[in-house]
Amino acid sequence: MTEAQTPDEGWITVGPGPLHFCFHRAAPGSPGAGVPPLVFLHQGLGSIGLWRSFPDDVRRALSGPTTLVYSRHGYGRSVVMTEPRTAGYMHDEALDVLPAVLAHFGLDRPVLVGHSDGASIAIIHAGAGHRVAGLVLLAPHVFVEPCTIDSIAEARTAFATTDLPIRLGHHHDNPVATFRGWNDVWLSPDFRSWNIESFLPGITAPTLLIQGDRDQYGTLAQLDAIERGVRGQTARYVVEAAAHAPHVEAPRPTVEAVARFVDRLRP
Repeated sequence: MTEAQTPDEGWITVGPGPLHFCFHRAAPGSPGAGVPPLVFLHQGLGSIGLWRSFPDDVRRALSGPTTLVYSRHGYGRSVVMTEPRTAGYMHDEALDVLPAVLAHFGLDRPVLVGHSDGASIAIIHAGAGHRVAGLVLLAPHVFVEPCTIDSIAEARTAFATTDLPIRLGHHHDNPVATFRGWNDVWLSPDFRSWNIESFLPGITAPTLLIQGDRDQYGTLAQLDAIERGVRGQTARYVVEAAAHAPHVEAPRPTVEAVARFVDRLRP
């Protein structure tokens, strides 16, 4: 393997405990070295493993740029969190944890690739004035919709009546704590008024919006609101016959769309 192909994997201590990460540094002088670093921010029940091959596929399509994937506190192999989350947990991730993670790896002006909760974290981070080269937002949320609450309630039923805990256990050290940490806060009364549209005018970097046309957790009204609110250029890609995870359900066209977008962000 070359230097660019060999990942650095381990844990860093940020905030309440260790975060599990997988980091690839672009080889000096390689084509990928001219691409801004990519940081992948997973969904509400995600982890490094649940991204599947998507980060590596994007990295290969861009000839090996620097990439960072990590599991947030309470997810994957990162520290287990059992305390209830507040409705401001994504703000905490965007404004406190993510800046510390980026500083640890020396990443300036990254492209943030966020899925669902991760996309919302990217929006808050960039909208608060942190420097980014671009945003790739997969199934983003900027406000709460009835279909979101309905689908999250259905997930609670599935967790109690199916093998979902076992399947989550393949990717999280404590699947019960991980699920409850996400599910409980989204179904709490305090979360019904959650809204991050106020951060949109602070986003001046180019933004790629990707959503499945069958997304059970949100409608295209989310993309409409982002396009209206940001001050940077936007591009939209609606993936036909895909639900909440277009990068998993339609991997090839999604990877191609992300690679085309990021390639245009070379300095």
